[in-house]
Amino acid sequence: MKIVTWNINGVRARIGNLLHWLQEANPDIVCLQEIKTQDEGFPRLEVEALGYHVETHGQKGFNGVAILSKLRFDEVNRGLPGDDSDDHARFIEGVFSTRQGALRVVSLYLPNGNPADDPVKFPYKLAWMERLERWARGRLDLEEPLVLAGDYNVIPEPIDARFPENWVNDALFQPATRQAFRRLENIGFTEAVRATTEAAGVYTFWDYQAGAWQKDNGIRIDHLLLSPEAADRLAATSIDKHVRAWEKPSDHVPVAVELALDAA
Repeated sequence: MKIVTWNINGVRARIGNLLHWLQEANPDIVCLQEIKTQDEGFPRLEVEALGYHVETHGQKGFNGVAILSKLRFDEVNRGLPGDDSDDHARFIEGVFSTRQGALRVVSLYLPNGNPADDPVKFPYKLAWMERLERWARGRLDLEEPLVLAGDYNVIPEPIDARFPENWVNDALFQPATRQAFRRLENIGFTEAVRATTEAAGVYTFWDYQAGAWQKDNGIRIDHLLLSPEAADRLAATSIDKHVRAWEKPSDHVPVAVELALDAA
């Protein structure tokens, strides 16, 4: 089963790329971030025509997450618990039936947090990551395959940036940010890409500015974290880097994990 995360950076602006990629890559489940539309504005019919079920948690103009799946949804949960005042659309969980039992997949879009010295934005980022850790601990107790897929806005290690020295003052690379990400791993999650490669030059994001794509000045901030039950079924990972060269691209590219699971 192929599960993919992709920050689409505006689904209506990139619908042509999305449909082309869905036919090319043929994923089973896709987690989208930054759909930048309310639920009713999502181009549902075009995606459903390719055989996908669609669930969204949208918001006007920014944020917004979605899950596209060839499997029918058994359950959908929207919004990360723990802060009733948080109205950002950053989290959606889908539950699916496989021949091996339940599968849980989350599409999440973590706060950027910049500037790092901002008294509101950076603390919000860290508080969101703490809420995610609390929620994830509870889900791990279910002992089911769980995939936390999304744009984490975290550069985990220096190897995950072409020029790490350029990011030392950025919220994505702050020690507190990286520590929060490691805490997620330490409660029992496996970071799929780094479980399959230790290579440098593995990136998922290239800024639109300063010729970052042309110079391969990238960073790796889109991740798939696997529960032990999912990690046990890890077969492969891949990054569709070529999508960044398409016309009107997102600044992120799809990142995939393949798990030894079969649809029910």
